[in-house]
Parts: sequence; C-alpha cells; structure tokens
Amino acid sequence: MTMKKLKNEKALTKKALALGMDYGERRGAVEFEATDSAADRLEYIYRLLVHDGIIQPLPEDQVSQKSIQHKLAIWASKQPDPAG
Repeated sequence: MTMKKLKNEKALTKKALALGMDYGERRGAVEFEATDSAADRLEYIYRLLVHDGIIQPLPEDQVSQKSIQHKLAIWASKQPDPAG
C-alpha cells in the first residue's frame, strides 16, 4: 500500500512537530532536549497521540519514519493554525 503524498507534507510535518511538542510539554508528558533529533521527537509525538487516543495507530509492521511523518502531517492538516 502506498501513501498518497500530501501537497505540502513537509510544511505539515513541521507544523505537527511544533504542535506535538507543545502538546506533550503542556500535558507534562515530556520535556524535549535540544539534542533530540526530529525523528525521535516525531516518533515520541506519534506514540503519545496514539496513547491519548487522538490519532489511530498504524499497524506496528507499517510504523516507519516516513509513515509517522505522513500520519502526523495528516493530523496537523486538521489542526487550526496557531495564533500569531
């Protein structure tokens, strides 16, 4: 099964990273370090959102960096833009 790439997936992945980091920190679940890679942050955000029932999990055999980015980009596309 191939994923249909979103038109602005890279920008949405950045938005998901920012929203997810804010969500995790406000929730008190995580404090990201400057040394954490974007890949690690995205995977943590994905697993936190799945744990909290905000997004549906991918089948474990389909979890990859690319599929996580795609899933979070879709999630971000449904979120309002932060004020500012």
